[in-house]
Amino acid sequence: MIDTMRPLIGVFTSERHLGQLGTLQRCDETAPAKELRLGVPYLRAIEAGGGLPVVLAPDDPELAEVLLERLDGLCLAGGPDLDPLAYGARRRHDRLGPTDRVVDGAELALARAADALGMPVLGICRGLQALNVARGGTLHQHLEDHRQGTPATEALHDVAIEPGSLLAGLTGFESVAVNSFHHQAARRLGRGVAVTGRAPDGTIEAIEDPSRPFWLGVQWHAEGMIERSEHLALFTALVAAASGPRLALAA
Repeated sequence: MIDTMRPLIGVFTSERHLGQLGTLQRCDETAPAKELRLGVPYLRAIEAGGGLPVVLAPDDPELAEVLLERLDGLCLAGGPDLDPLAYGARRRHDRLGPTDRVVDGAELALARAADALGMPVLGICRGLQALNVARGGTLHQHLEDHRQGTPATEALHDVAIEPGSLLAGLTGFESVAVNSFHHQAARRLGRGVAVTGRAPDGTIEAIEDPSRPFWLGVQWHAEGMIERSEHLALFTALVAAASGPRLALAA
């Protein structure tokens, strides 16, 4: 029997792509349509953690609060680069990828609304970056040597975890082996944000808000490594936190 009381976890996707003619279109459509994309592993990870995933893709920031009021938790998935204007950068790095300020605005609105509602939040890769920017932080626009060419199930490097942190408690380790598919990372921390994981070169790989029961961002794609208990634990903990009472807090 399906447990209909499982927490409902919204998964925001920032992926918007121009589809090919004939793909996901009616026969009377003549122009390529913009399509949404979200890796199935995100949904499988939340299901494995005990939750029910719901894909979110609003383009209107005004929808953020009303959407979240119907959910129990939020996961911000990986995706393309955030526009530097979102964190006040005047120059764009020449290795910056395509950006979409409309999508950025919707995601940052969700992050801030989740803050105001005291909702459990997990950010993955770009999701970590969005959490930091939503709190007033900034990003490194480009980093070398943080993109692997092997599958997401394989690790590229270790992350040292801050003792006593939420992440340390969830994983049960002082360091974890992680995959890596990013070229941006948190730079200046936002309000109330603490670093709880670093790569060997010092790159920020995990952030938390110690004042919140569950507000966590990780730079690696944990959804691709849930066969390892320390990575599945992130999703299990998100769902468990979403199962409890929510206390509204000031952002």
